[in-house]
Amino acid sequence: MGRWIDIFDSTLRDGSQGEGMSFSLEDKLRIVQLLDELGVSYIEAGNPASNVKDRTFFQSLDRLSLRSARIVAFGSTRRPGTAAGEDSSLLALAGVPVETVAIFGKSWDYQAREILRISPEENLELISSSVSFLRQSGKTVFFDAEHFFDGYRENPSYAMACLEAAHSAGAHTLVLCETRGGCLPDEVASVTAAVVEAFPGVPVAIHAHNDSGCAVASSLLAVRAGACQVQGTLLGIGERCGNADLSTIIADLTLKMGVSCIHGRLDSLSGICNAVAAVSNMSISASAPYIGASAFAHKGGMHIDGVLKDPRSFEHERPQDVGAVRRLLMSEVSGRALLMKRVERIRPGLDKDSPEVVRLMEILKSREAEGYQYEGAENSFDVIIYRELFRTEPFFTFVHYQTIGSLPYADGGDGNSHTALVKARVRGESAVAGAEGRGPVNALDKALRCVLEQFYPSLRSVHLTDYKVRVLDGSDATASRVRVLITSSDGADSWSTIGVSSDIIKASFLALSDSIEYKLFKDRYTKEVKRWA
Repeated sequence: MGRWIDIFDSTLRDGSQGEGMSFSLEDKLRIVQLLDELGVSYIEAGNPASNVKDRTFFQSLDRLSLRSARIVAFGSTRRPGTAAGEDSSLLALAGVPVETVAIFGKSWDYQAREILRISPEENLELISSSVSFLRQSGKTVFFDAEHFFDGYRENPSYAMACLEAAHSAGAHTLVLCETRGGCLPDEVASVTAAVVEAFPGVPVAIHAHNDSGCAVASSLLAVRAGACQVQGTLLGIGERCGNADLSTIIADLTLKMGVSCIHGRLDSLSGICNAVAAVSNMSISASAPYIGASAFAHKGGMHIDGVLKDPRSFEHERPQDVGAVRRLLMSEVSGRALLMKRVERIRPGLDKDSPEVVRLMEILKSREAEGYQYEGAENSFDVIIYRELFRTEPFFTFVHYQTIGSLPYADGGDGNSHTALVKARVRGESAVAGAEGRGPVNALDKALRCVLEQFYPSLRSVHLTDYKVRVLDGSDATASRVRVLITSSDGADSWSTIGVSSDIIKASFLALSDSIEYKLFKDRYTKEVKRWA
């Protein structure tokens, strides 16, 4: 990997302009640490002239100890009619405690005339004087040529003149901004190549938006055309349809194009992306390349059979190279290959045509017809496998459960608004327990474990870590069937289970019951479970 491409992350600036995105000061500081751990070269952290939060961030930089990333402050060229040395935005950039600043300026004559309401010649002076002022203030300047590709299409000589004005004034890097996100990759590549040829030895960057779904492709082709820096946001968030997704670009540059682009380890990519998503209070799309939950998930029977024989048959890269995990999804279309894989871990030696395996396949198809879906909740089916293969006396039998709800305590209290009562039979004995909770599921969860903990003390370590509900068919409105997925943990392992019913409480009860039974099976067959967990 002889070539190096700088990664310029704008999650905290351009990303914050995405709908619903907002970062606190602590969020920004944490994301900077994560991006530095990944090893990006530049982190554009905000505009010190725009708001108090960004100004406070730059004043808080002494709290950070960064290994490789350089913090960049963002602003604009001076306002028309204001001298550079008197412009509040430029003064803020000149005074910020970072070496590198990025300023944007118009590079489309239409934008100069119709948006700024100035002549194209005056716009060139805005660019030149702004860059010159910041250079005289000791800053390294990146010039963001806003709307460059649209401007180049309509008036290429003027777009180039804007770059020349910035370069002559001392700009270090010329950033070609595909601001509207409407250019196709081949146009981005040809224009980038023309700029690289016109400015030999000058660093050229690409900044693409995703309005036509081409931001990643455009960025990669710009690199092929000679760009030495790619700008974007780690998870693709940003204005309108978002920015170029750096999580995909980083992996593609490294694995597909043989180009080095981060100072950290590529196998930290998935974990860091998930951490940034958590701080940003957002979910990563399951279908996101490389880092999504489905990126290396296989469901079709032929696909699973092929992957079990050789992962290269259906995987374009190794999941571990980006810190991801291969997932084989249990379903009626996954075939017996995956079912046998799970069965063999518990009870080796069974043939795929054995009565037990045939019966399990019939159960799987029947349950999926009822609305069960074991993708992401395979442990519920593990419970069925245990029951069918070992035919042991059940750990417990539930006789009755009841939940009672009321308004939360008016005086603030402890917020417990529901009570649950559960009766069960265990080893020939009857047991009853009740519990309060902040909702019916919380109360039911507590009561279930309470009634069984006296017989199975290990359940005291079990707690819910996630709870999801999905309506299967909304045609019946509030009487529709729902699928409840829960994730539980005992501090050492975690597992997911499922329940389906037109009664959300019953669906939750079924998922909770499976969770408890899985834990007990896991404890009883520890060695077997460790072999496939």
